[in-house]
Formats: sequence, C-alpha cells, structure tokens
Amino acid sequence: MLRRIWIPITGVSWRDIVLRFVVMQIGFMMYGFAIALMIEANIGASPWDVLAIGVSLNTPLSFGIATSTISVLVLLLWIPLRQKVGIGSLMNGLTIGPWADLGFVFAFTPDELWQRGLQFLVGMIMLAWATAMYISADYGPGPRDGLMTGLVRVTKWPIWIVRTLLEVCVVAIGWLLGGPVGAGTVAFALGIGPFIGWFLPWWRRWMQAYRVRESQRVAAKGD
Repeated sequence: MLRRIWIPITGVSWRDIVLRFVVMQIGFMMYGFAIALMIEANIGASPWDVLAIGVSLNTPLSFGIATSTISVLVLLLWIPLRQKVGIGSLMNGLTIGPWADLGFVFAFTPDELWQRGLQFLVGMIMLAWATAMYISADYGPGPRDGLMTGLVRVTKWPIWIVRTLLEVCVVAIGWLLGGPVGAGTVAFALGIGPFIGWFLPWWRRWMQAYRVRESQRVAAKGD
C-alpha cells in the first residue's frame, strides 16, 4: 500500500542522499525568501501567493502558515488522483511558508516604482533558481506541480490548459479574498517558465555529474 502512494528515498550512497536533501532545503529557503521579496515589491504576486495573501487577510493565519495550509490541502487532493508523494513534496508544503514569513522580517517595499519592479524581478529569478535546485534534488514534486501533473494524467488534457485553468481559478479566488493582483502577477505568469527553463538544465547537469563521481567513489571503495 505504501509503495502505491510514497516515492522511496534512493541514492547511490548516504552522502548522495544527504547532499541532495541539503540542496533541496536550501532551495526551499531561497524560495521562501524570493516570495517575500516579490510580495514586498507591492506590484502584485504570483497566483498561489495571491490566494495565500487573500486567506491570511481573512483569517488569523500569517502568510506563511496560510501557504502551508493551502499546500497541505492541495496534497490531500493528490489522494483521488493517485499521485505519489515524496519527502520533497511534504517538505515543500511545510517549510516554504515559514521561510517566507522569516523573509518578511528582512524584505521591505522600496519607494520608487522602478525599484519595486527590480526587486520583483530579483525575487522571480531567485525563485526560479530555487525551483531548479529542489527539482534537481529529485525528492518528489511540489504540491502544486503534483496536482497539475495528476490532473493532466487523469483528464488527458494538455498541460498548458490544466495549468492555465488552475492558476486562473487560484488568482480569481485570491483576488475575491483581497489578494493583490497587478503587473507582477502577469510578469510572473509570463516569465517564471523561461527562467526555470534556463536554470533547471544546469542544475540537472551538476547533480548528474556529482552522482557519477559519487558512484565512482563508492565503486572504488568497494573494490
């Protein structure tokens, strides 16, 4: 039963498993800080952040706890989709929100519009880099990505249709709850894919090269 819902933790060695776990956690930390930068830029937020802000405005929850709560609810939606959960899926849902709350301690809203635009861009690039880090660690998809791929598998719809419908619904609900929708929301929707597309191959090559070296070390030690 567990094998049907859980992605097992595997690696060429314990060193490999630990290093990938550390890379994943650094990615989650950077992801949370990136969210704080973008939200404090005050020109809009990413679709799921619009929803989390809307929830936090209407409940006693902080933004980070609202983010984690939404992530847990999304993970529960994986059950009827029979989407497998990894340790990275759980850690993504539970840690990014608190990291974002910590990021708000240091982030601020610049006075000038161009400065806010620049801050949002830096945050978006940081988030794309962080996403590439935790994906390359290969400990399972994040809650939202898993929901998307699960729906694609079940509905047989193209991935772009599923992703668009999901994010439009999320933005609409978040906006109705008072979440900020603006130029940053549009910029994120158009820009995050290409940025991840640039960074992810680099991180995958780096991780693959490391695992090859680690495999060789383990083999040599075994000899």
